[in-house]
Amino acid sequence: MPELALLAEVIRSGFVESVHYGSAVGLGPSGRTEVAFGPVDAPVLPRSSAKPFQALACLTAGAALAGPRLAIAAGSHTGEDFHVRLVRELLDDYGLGAGALACPPSWPEDQPTMHELIRQGQDVSRERMNCSGKHAAMLAACVAVGWDVPGYLAPEHPLQLHVRTVTEELAGEKAAHVAIDGCGAPLYGLTLTGLARAVRGLVTAAPGSGPRQVADAMREHPEYVGGTGHQNTGLMRALPGALAKGGAEGVLVVALESGHSVAVKVIDGSPRATTAVALEVLRLMGCDVGGAAAFARVDVLGGGVPVGRIVTRLP
Repeated sequence: MPELALLAEVIRSGFVESVHYGSAVGLGPSGRTEVAFGPVDAPVLPRSSAKPFQALACLTAGAALAGPRLAIAAGSHTGEDFHVRLVRELLDDYGLGAGALACPPSWPEDQPTMHELIRQGQDVSRERMNCSGKHAAMLAACVAVGWDVPGYLAPEHPLQLHVRTVTEELAGEKAAHVAIDGCGAPLYGLTLTGLARAVRGLVTAAPGSGPRQVADAMREHPEYVGGTGHQNTGLMRALPGALAKGGAEGVLVVALESGHSVAVKVIDGSPRATTAVALEVLRLMGCDVGGAAAFARVDVLGGGVPVGRIVTRLP
């Protein structure tokens, strides 16, 4: 198995303070591997980078998802008020309340929203959790089909078995491991190459097909995939036609309209270099990512001003 690759260095005042090792793979328009660093055929847990596949499973199971609703089902929203309104509307349409959500209560990731809730004397809630859009979509699918609602997160539940089938079909491989994600949903381990293949399948699918509907919803409504100031949201706006979805523990997938796709896993779990690394992989494959130059530069601060940078170290 190839050794982990040096993906990036954190340089402060000319001194290499930290390093990020991991794996990165880039697939070309044909679907073949064009760039590979590290053990890209070893399994990883995709974490929230798998949400687009879970959203596709909810859609194909029968949930009425389109536009912002499909985008938030595939997203990790920042818990802002407009996100919560959409989650509540989706639940209401299927005769459910927030109490049906089995994701853990959380403060919103958006700091101004969190501060306002604290000023109002409010507490954590399930709707504010970044996975509540996915969970609402899962519940909607269960109601639409007539599957058991309270047990919707059990790995043996028909919905979760369908998620696994959809994920494996997109990735072109069997799940290497079954885990439980931070939100409580089953999570299927894939090779990094399989993960890149799966996200590529969304953007290259035929117009109007289920996978393409997911990709189009995410790209047309990036504010529901992330939120105000979210890196995924900003990257999709900077690169029209791009789909980007990060996951916890240093995972990121990016796919372009051209059929190029990238998957990155930073082994220490930090996400701070993942976008820069993904953009560098795309550049190495000849893609024009100039519009996202601001996302390729990650400053290191000292006293609130830049004193260094995170620099990618791919050959």
